[in-house]
Amino acid sequence: MLSRIAESLFWIGRYIERSDGTARILDVHLQLLLEDPWIEEDLACRSLLSVMGSEVPEDRVLNRQSVLEILAVDRSEPASIAYSLGAARENARRAREIVSTELWECLNTTRARMPRRVSSDKVHEFFGWVRERSALAVGIIESGTSRDEAWQFFTLGRSIERADMTARLLATRSLTEASGPSWTT
Repeated sequence: MLSRIAESLFWIGRYIERSDGTARILDVHLQLLLEDPWIEEDLACRSLLSVMGSEVPEDRVLNRQSVLEILAVDRSEPASIAYSLGAARENARRAREIVSTELWECLNTTRARMPRRVSSDKVHEFFGWVRERSALAVGIIESGTSRDEAWQFFTLGRSIERADMTARLLATRSLTEASGPSWTT
């Protein structure tokens, strides 16, 4: 297998897993911001962006909507869902001779249907959509790919990203220190 193909498959796996993990973390923490009156919104948003690897100017006041814009739909922010889905599609295009037609269509359709903004009353539905599209892509690979080197590179990318997201999830514990028991949600 060519190294460029192996690299693309590795990054497809990472980006699909990253979009899923980011959607899950954002869904829980944005809901927590709504439900817990003791959390200082600006500080919690800054901490979440920091844990996810995003930099925000100190003079900007952050709220739930700005975090959603940065980590969900900003196509130029490397930590965002939109960026991850676009990058997964781009890597699939680079490895087109190996990637199945079904996976290509899944990633291409997902990227094309990615909204440019999400209204606050549709946030949970949007995160559900991201999780479904990620599960569909993984399901296509798991059911339609032989257990060869291509599958191994894809699985390696997913596994490394899952470990990274688990570390990020544990790091978000600092966001809820004031509220204690809510962390278990």
